[in-house]
Amino acid sequence: MTDRALRLLRQSPHLAELAAFPFNFDLARAAHGHVEEVRLASGGPLEVVAGDDTGGTYFVCADGSVLYADSEGGAGVLGSSVDVALDILTGLPGWHDCLGLSPQDGEEKILACVAETEEEMREYHGIDDERAELRAALGFPERSAVELVGMLHAALSRTEPDFVLLNAEEGCAYELIGPPAPALWVPVLAAGRRDLALLRAGDGTAWEEVAEDPVRRRLALRTAQFDRADSDSELLRHLLRHETRSSMTDELRLAAVLVGLRGDTGDLPLLHEVRETDFDTACGLGGMPQTDAGADELRQWAQDLDDSMFGTDPADEPVSTWTDLARDQGMTELARVALIRDLDEIVMDRSRLRRPDAPRGLATAPLRALARDFEELGDHTQALRAQRLYAALQETAWDRVSARLDLTRLERAAGQLPQAVRTSATLRDVLAAPGDDSLRHWQGVNLGRFIAEEHYRLAGALADAGLPEEARALLAAADAILGELSGNAAKGVRELAEETAARMREVS
Repeated sequence: MTDRALRLLRQSPHLAELAAFPFNFDLARAAHGHVEEVRLASGGPLEVVAGDDTGGTYFVCADGSVLYADSEGGAGVLGSSVDVALDILTGLPGWHDCLGLSPQDGEEKILACVAETEEEMREYHGIDDERAELRAALGFPERSAVELVGMLHAALSRTEPDFVLLNAEEGCAYELIGPPAPALWVPVLAAGRRDLALLRAGDGTAWEEVAEDPVRRRLALRTAQFDRADSDSELLRHLLRHETRSSMTDELRLAAVLVGLRGDTGDLPLLHEVRETDFDTACGLGGMPQTDAGADELRQWAQDLDDSMFGTDPADEPVSTWTDLARDQGMTELARVALIRDLDEIVMDRSRLRRPDAPRGLATAPLRALARDFEELGDHTQALRAQRLYAALQETAWDRVSARLDLTRLERAAGQLPQAVRTSATLRDVLAAPGDDSLRHWQGVNLGRFIAEEHYRLAGALADAGLPEEARALLAAADAILGELSGNAAKGVRELAEETAARMREVS
């Protein structure tokens, strides 16, 4: 990482003027910041170092990489350092018109595109003498347009997942200005492809290590799902036996399906042994043919499950399949970005939630799943974004209360106490005037207990935050809810109620 070129620009007004025009890297615009508040999805720091005359901004990230954001919601990495970025920007003054190029386009196409762009620029101002002077002063070597396009393409390809920019207020992600990121399953299954190759090669060490490691085992099975080979029978049996250690998982069912598709009735005793591992596997692998079944029946059972749950196209898998596997491998940012983009698509087009069997209804479960996934990642901002939309789309009183209960908890956990107070008040309004009969027994079930507990926890958080008046108001609301609960429901809340009341006395 170097910033020699940036230091030279800051030390020389003449060089800074050259960088600003005609190369549109204007240090003076750094003082204005970006057109809107932004942050990295990863939470890393950003420093504005320059801007351009279109409202675009150049940021330096923690590792020195230069991230460019335009004024229309697009962003991309332009270099691993300011030096590299300026090497590209001064060598390709029309770099915006080169974003769609890659080394695979070939020299002829690249040179023609660059020549056309620069010829258009020359109609308005000079670039050749200015380029030669600035590049010489900054110590950049001679580079061909083909080499520079390759550098630009490589830099842009690094944007996702570590340098994805978000609108700080709304939480939505900027679009990539460069090449699209590879399909999510490509990086997620990379280790699985390596392991499957070792297993197929008969590597004894790999046979034991992959089978013993739950993550490597799952990845190998998922890879085998999309790369099926007739010679995999024994390794699939091996992985199936070991996957029982994780009880009922999607990969256990997948392994059983891949074994069953071979139609070898000699596998039926193994499949039944796997099914009887525990209660969950017995339920999850129900409908399995009996041990005296024929090959066709076994194959049909496996085929039906394969058609309904698996298949051979990774694009048909839900995003959660890949984000779960990414998280299991420590690919946190890859999972986070995929989930953010999935949420962005729902926010922009709620028709994605429409039920095929009831076009006027919305299947909102994906939003709840996203909120939980973000919470597990520790990303409260995105979890709240998903949960707020989920809560707004609920129809029955029970669902509205349940969604707002989770929203209150998330807001409290995120330290957004005023918002949590407002959400809890909305929840109580629904309890008071539900509009349907779905809540008629809430006082005697766990929902009532959970509502009371959250009110006491929020009251305690308000007290700890030095907001005694708000805390007392929440305590009164919590006590009122507790008073409505049945004996059994209230029993589990009383200890928390007493602890919260004692805390109130301490701060009063």
